Amino acid sequence: PHGHARERPAAGIGERAVNDTNDEKRYLPAGLPIPVSEPDGLSEPYWQGLRESVLRVQRCTHCGTWQFGPEWICHRCHVFDPAWVEVAPRGRIYSWERVWHPAHAALKDHGAYLVVLVELPGAGNVRMVGNLLGDPMQAVEIGAEVEGVFEHHPDAQPPYALLQWRRA
Repeated sequence: PHGHARERPAAGIGERAVNDTNDEKRYLPAGLPIPVSEPDGLSEPYWQGLRESVLRVQRCTHCGTWQFGPEWICHRCHVFDPAWVEVAPRGRIYSWERVWHPAHAALKDHGAYLVVLVELPGAGNVRMVGNLLGDPMQAVEIGAEVEGVFEHHPDAQPPYALLQWRRA
């Protein structure tokens, strides 16, 4: 989603996360920026939802169009203020990339990782980018079913959560 990030330390790889099952790891190393909503608050319902272990996507109350990333206006009918709707964090891999080049200095010594573009059938097939958890050298198939994993960081300032993906 659109948003800004503050430079704050995140949890290190292998640390315990506080989440729904309390058995997931924090997958990203310390030193990555903390995601926060824009100053105008456009994406705040998305980030608040993640903190509540809920995935929210915009849907126009006028024409029913789903959209992601967040916008103040419907992409289809141009009505302002699409609603935020809770959707199941389940989808399928539409595209993927094994990333070898660190996108941030904190990822310098952490090797490859998998980035997926996930299509959400329960939300009009909108797509969102995320990390695919597990072995970064695993085989990845287009169309594979995935489910969201909420990675909570309650001790960060400000507290935040991320949505990661794992094979269903």
